[in-house]
Amino acid sequence: MLPFIVAGIFVAASAAGWLLLFPPKRRPSPRQRRMLLSGVATALLAAAPPLLVRLLRPRQMLPAFDDSSRPADPQIAALLQGEQLVPPLPLPPPAFATAEVELLRPMLSQADRDWHRLDKDFAQRLLLVFNVMRDRHGYEMALLEGYRSPERQDRLAAAGGHVSNARAFQSYHQFGLAADCGFIREGKLVISERDPWAMRGYQLYGEAAEAIGLVWGGRWAMMDFGHTELRVLETRA
Repeated sequence: MLPFIVAGIFVAASAAGWLLLFPPKRRPSPRQRRMLLSGVATALLAAAPPLLVRLLRPRQMLPAFDDSSRPADPQIAALLQGEQLVPPLPLPPPAFATAEVELLRPMLSQADRDWHRLDKDFAQRLLLVFNVMRDRHGYEMALLEGYRSPERQDRLAAAGGHVSNARAFQSYHQFGLAADCGFIREGKLVISERDPWAMRGYQLYGEAAEAIGLVWGGRWAMMDFGHTELRVLETRA
């Protein structure tokens, strides 16, 4: 753009100088006309190379503002475009009733694992997290508990603070906006935080959940690594 401006200013200045030196009633001599035209031609020739470079150079964009330089996440894009993710096949009921699982999660065999009872927005976000965990990190995940009735919430609270410290309607589970999840390894449910493989999975799970706008229980004072929720209600989880 600068060469255009310089050339334009020079031409305008030359024209103004011509009028000042040679008003309409005073005609310049042939020698004066040749000198002035020679000066204009020299200026235009000097400006031509940068003008041509400017015109022929391909359009450039700063990398920081070039969207094409940042590949889009196909999974997040699909979610934003309205693609409906499908829940994975559930594990057989005995998988939730083993001695190890019962020790870590009392009464889990009685939990509700129906994806259709969850809030649709929350369910889609959680399913996206499941996909990220499987495709990027190699972890297969399972829903341990989704919707939780007020009666069950009170029973869990009565079992002690190591099970739940929230009573009926003090948890997002009652609104279908929370879920507890674990991992599947060789067809078995793994939820122990003492398992290094599972603990690594929980960290990745928390990162993926927070990236999609969910709250992860791993950051609470009473840490609940498998818990995520979508906070759209003024309740305490």
